[in-house]
Amino acid sequence: MLPQPASDLVDKKSMQYSDPESDVYGQGKKSEYVTETPTYATDERLGENEEYGEVKELRRGLAQRHIQMIALAGTIGTGLFLGSGKAIARGGPLGAFMGYSFVGVLVTGVVLSIAELSALLPLSGAIIRHAEHFVDPTLSFAQGWNVVYTSMVSLPAELTAAAVIVQFWSTINSAVWITVFGILLIGSNLLFVRVYGEMEFTFATLKIMLIVGLNIMALVIVCGGGPDHHAYGFQYWRNPGPFVEYLGIKGDLGHFLGFWTTFSNAIYAYSGIENISIAAAETQSPRRNIPIAAKRIFWRVCIFYILSIFMVGLIVPSNDPNLLHSTGNAAQSPFVIASKRAGIKVVPSIINFVVLTSAWSAGNSGLLGSSRTLYGMAREGRAPKIFLRTSRMGVPYVAVGFISLFMALGYMSLSSGASVAFGWLQDLVSVAAIIGWMVICTVYLRFYYGCKVQGIDRSELPWKAPFQPYAAWLSLTSFIVLLLTGGYAVFIKGHWDTETFVSSYINIPIFIILYFGYKFIKKTKIIPLAEIPIRHFIDIANANPEAPAKPVVGWRRLNILWS
Repeated sequence: MLPQPASDLVDKKSMQYSDPESDVYGQGKKSEYVTETPTYATDERLGENEEYGEVKELRRGLAQRHIQMIALAGTIGTGLFLGSGKAIARGGPLGAFMGYSFVGVLVTGVVLSIAELSALLPLSGAIIRHAEHFVDPTLSFAQGWNVVYTSMVSLPAELTAAAVIVQFWSTINSAVWITVFGILLIGSNLLFVRVYGEMEFTFATLKIMLIVGLNIMALVIVCGGGPDHHAYGFQYWRNPGPFVEYLGIKGDLGHFLGFWTTFSNAIYAYSGIENISIAAAETQSPRRNIPIAAKRIFWRVCIFYILSIFMVGLIVPSNDPNLLHSTGNAAQSPFVIASKRAGIKVVPSIINFVVLTSAWSAGNSGLLGSSRTLYGMAREGRAPKIFLRTSRMGVPYVAVGFISLFMALGYMSLSSGASVAFGWLQDLVSVAAIIGWMVICTVYLRFYYGCKVQGIDRSELPWKAPFQPYAAWLSLTSFIVLLLTGGYAVFIKGHWDTETFVSSYINIPIFIILYFGYKFIKKTKIIPLAEIPIRHFIDIANANPEAPAKPVVGWRRLNILWS
């Protein structure tokens, strides 16, 4: 049965608007911190602690299985299937394994942080909205537009990637495929959010099947079950070795620099993993389902990322020249290289098909996330109010349409040399991911210490994340170091590269300008820890209980990936 139109859920005559934070920031002090008062719908039939107004305007069409799969679908893609080869070539099999493992631990801390915040405050736009209430409206503005402009360059890049991948089978001009994929992308985002959820569920299933299949293939090859019947074992860890002397620098220093360089590949592969909460207002029972997905992120990271990078490091030597040969399609995948070396010929087409769905999936989740970000910002006065318009199916169609306009940039790749520009624009996305993760950790730590100052026990929250605040502190400090050292190679004599320098550091001044520019214009102030409205949001959560989860019985108790 299709969801009811938003107009059927709330009697507009009985709806009034009030500020649920009016007595929370302090007597008459809220204007010192927030210049535009956020408003929430209040239904007189349900009392003053009614759920947030946007829940009535957006459709809660994402079920638990959708949310859990979106956590995978938005992250597993070209960064793992194709980009992992560069990590092995630059850092060696052990260096790549360590790099992906370390970043996996860091992003787990990020996911736990955003899940705890979203369980308490399930708002569309996630961390952009949380920053408004727990830190400063200026931080909300800066991160919001950081996400939006990132989508403006990543969406056309994903369309271009999809068009290039199709060239593996077809000689039709790429412009045709960019147009076709763009129309399909817009159409899926303008339909019911449940349609989006079902599509992402399907794509994620394909990716999981491919990863499982490739790891089984790698294990068979390692053990000597391939057509050549050669048992590889750990031979490539001995020769050419577990590490690579990066940039020709000899000894331990060269090995360490190669290991450090794998972080950029790992960050790109993990980017978007925090998107489990971006559409929280459209998630069924978000206070129950988002934490369930977050708790399983650790196992997903271990199985799908770390295990895969370990297995591929066993079957492809780090000095294979094909690892650094970027073709844009499956030919550069380390799994394809391994299968060719072992004499298996059917794998390239299979990988290419799933990588194509990965590019589509990344574009799909990117358009959903950025449009909901615009919607959330418009509610808080950080973007034009026109982005608040929703269709009768509960989709913010104006926001979707605005972001979709920038897909036309994909046609730039048809000219000579433009595809190179899109390469380092994708690097911008990776740096923006680090900044976004830093913002999540910062907002969470403010929230955590706000609870301490106000004497609120975290057991009162809808969900209390484990390992906090240590996980957030570890992630924050590590990402600061990675952000500042991301382009370290350009500072080594003889290795200066302007494009690398710009793509590694341009996001820093952009974010600073957004932050201090808005603060200068709006004169906002950071909300004191004692005046963060945590108690009020707990009251809202308690006044809107969710149905308990169905008890898990039998073999399902052993399920650590999805329900």
